[in-house]
Amino acid sequence: MKKRLALFIGFFFILAFLFAFQEKEITEYEGRKLTPLQKQKTTHIEDPPSVDLSSYRLKITGKIKQCLELRYEEVLAFPQESRVIIMNCVEGWNYTALWTGIRISDLIAKAQPEQEARTVIFHALGGKYSSALPLETIKAKKILLAFKINNITLPEDRGFPFMVAAEEKYGYKWVQWLERIELSDKEYEGYWERRGFSNSADIKKK
Repeated sequence: MKKRLALFIGFFFILAFLFAFQEKEITEYEGRKLTPLQKQKTTHIEDPPSVDLSSYRLKITGKIKQCLELRYEEVLAFPQESRVIIMNCVEGWNYTALWTGIRISDLIAKAQPEQEARTVIFHALGGKYSSALPLETIKAKKILLAFKINNITLPEDRGFPFMVAAEEKYGYKWVQWLERIELSDKEYEGYWERRGFSNSADIKKK
């Protein structure tokens, strides 16, 4: 009887420990209201991929001196920051969220970009979706490679493991399920840009 009771108590404390460290979504940050995940609209051109972190590598290639293949935890080892950013869709809707991530410029600096590099191309898992931003924009806007939204790890259907939080750009620049960052010395048109969308993706102000 005592043995069963001890096992029960031990099991209870394990559950309590796991519950205490479970991620919890927040809906307010530094006085700003955040849009709950369940109320955020999303769009994507294909079903979300299933990512195995044991084999996943974030690749950095192109006009750089050192090609990189970083494990998930190696990316997270870079300095992190959190920022409230509004994601705007060309369809007219938007949502406000807290994004936590790593500055993409820090990753690029680690790869030592060549002098002629001027475009940063983002490739999603599967190879079908891509988009790009000027390197100068990445630096000036301190664009984040997000791995959390509203204080929780990106869900699988929301871009896990990494998503480009392309601040002040329309949503088609926010590449989800990122697999590769490529630096180029040429301009680049991604999936929607090749279909007539603006390559600058600047948000139109009313």
